[in-house]
Amino acid sequence: MIIREKPKLRVGLVGSGFMGKCHANAFRSVSGLFDLPLEPITDMLADISDEVARKNAVALGFRRSTSDWKALCTDPDIDVVAVTTPNALHEPIVMAALAEGKPVYCEKPLSNTLESALRMTEAAEMSGIVTMVGFNFLRNPMIRLARKIIESGEIGEVVSFRGRHAESYMSDPNVAHSFRTDPDGGGALADIGSHIISMGRYLLGPITHVLGQSQTIHKTRPIKLGKTERSPVLVDDATHALVTFENGVLGTIEANWAAVGRTMDLSWEITGTCGAIAFSQERMNELLFCKGTTGRATSGFTRIESGPTHPPYGSFCPAPGHHLGFNDLKVIEVAELVHAISGSANTGPDFREAYEVQKVVTRIAESCKEQIKKKV
Repeated sequence: MIIREKPKLRVGLVGSGFMGKCHANAFRSVSGLFDLPLEPITDMLADISDEVARKNAVALGFRRSTSDWKALCTDPDIDVVAVTTPNALHEPIVMAALAEGKPVYCEKPLSNTLESALRMTEAAEMSGIVTMVGFNFLRNPMIRLARKIIESGEIGEVVSFRGRHAESYMSDPNVAHSFRTDPDGGGALADIGSHIISMGRYLLGPITHVLGQSQTIHKTRPIKLGKTERSPVLVDDATHALVTFENGVLGTIEANWAAVGRTMDLSWEITGTCGAIAFSQERMNELLFCKGTTGRATSGFTRIESGPTHPPYGSFCPAPGHHLGFNDLKVIEVAELVHAISGSANTGPDFREAYEVQKVVTRIAESCKEQIKKKV
C-alpha cells in the first residue's frame, strides 16, 4: 500500500517561554491526534540570542534556530508564524509576518494597547490572512457544551453572569518585576482578565458597558530576581468590574493574580430564569448544570463529566472520566488553526475578536482611573 504524505505546514515560533513550550508541544502532537489536511513541522525557533535559540530549538524539536525574528518572518520556507513573546513585542513581529503573507498565531492579549491591536486587526483583515489568538480555554469541550445549553434555552432567559480569573502567582510581594508588572504588560486585568472577558463574550455575546475598580496589593517588588532593591508597582494586582452585555444580561468580572490559595480559578456561573450552569478551570473536566427552579426534592446542581460524547474529547481518549489537560486545549486550538489555514472556516478567536476583548480590557482600565469613591 502506498502511503501518500500530506502537505507540510512549516512552523516558525518566536519565543520559547511557558507559552512557547505549549505551542511547540501542540504543533508536535496534533497530527497524531487529529486527521488534518496539513502536517505541521516545527521548523524554526527565534529567541533572544543564538545560544538560547539553539538550546531551546533542540529541546522543543525545531530543526533550525535564529536570534533574529525578522529573519524567521521573511524566511520563504516558513508557512505560519506563532508569537509567544511579551505583549509589547507582538505588534512588530505580527506586522512583519503579515507583510510576508503568512498566517499568524499570536498569544493573548493581542497587544499592550487598543490602538496597536486595531492596527494588527486591520492589517490582517485587509490582507485576508488567517489569524488566531491563543484563548485556548475556549477549546474545552465543557465550555462548548455550556454554550449549547445556553443557546438551547434549557436554563431559560439568562439574567446574570459572575466571572472570575484568580491565581496566586503574584501573591508573594517578593516576586520580582517582569514584563507582567511593566505598564506595557497591562497588569492582572490584561494578563488574566482577558481570559474571563473572552469567556463571557463566547458564552453570552458582546459587552457594552463597564464600571471598574482596581487595586495594587503589593506596592513594591524587587527590581530583578535575586535583588534586594525594590521599585514601585504601577499596575493592578486585582480588578473588579460590573458589566452589561448587549443582550441585557448583568454581570461581574474579577481578575486577580494575587489570590492566595488559588492556582487556576478561571470560573463563572450563569443564571437563567429556570436553570443555571457553573464551571471552574480548577475542575476543567466538569460542568455543573441545574435545570429547574428550587423547591423540588431533587433540585440543585448535577455534575456533567467530560467524555467522548463531548467532541473533540474522543480524539484523545475513548473512555470518559480520563480527563483532558491544559496542554490538550492548546492541541485542539492548533488543530482548528491548521484547518483554517487549509481553507476551512476559521473558528477563531481571530484578531478581530481579540481586539474586541482588548477593547473591554481598555474600557475597564479607563473606568478604574475615573472612579471616585464616595463615602456611604
